Amino acid sequence: MSQIQGRYSKKRILAVDDTALTLMRISNTLRDEYDVSTVNSGIRALKYLEEQKPDLILLDIQMAQKDGIETLREIRAMKDRADIPVIMLTAVEDKDIVLKSAKLGICDYVLKPFSAETLLDRIHRVFDSLEQKDLES
Repeated sequence: MSQIQGRYSKKRILAVDDTALTLMRISNTLRDEYDVSTVNSGIRALKYLEEQKPDLILLDIQMAQKDGIETLREIRAMKDRADIPVIMLTAVEDKDIVLKSAKLGICDYVLKPFSAETLLDRIHRVFDSLEQKDLES
């Protein structure tokens, strides 16, 4: 990022995972390049989204109370939030779950445990793709 852009142009990412260690890894990986907020449940994510609109959501699939698929369904039903790009995080390579989340319009998914490089690469791809769409429209 150039000095001219400064800290005000950092894209905002909401990370949702019920494991504190995963949230810490995500934060540590992304904090130099992005403005990262973390919440530890789908319920807290939905509350956060009532007030804030991040540029991207990293959403764990397997969580207590409200799983990632349920949370994603509710996000897609929210006024002015349905278009937020989502990358699903999952420890289970379950084609059925991936298919369900794909039908709800996810941009990508990342298998846990993930490397910092993989996570950054997937996020960059989503933002590059969105910029490309903006240029074309």
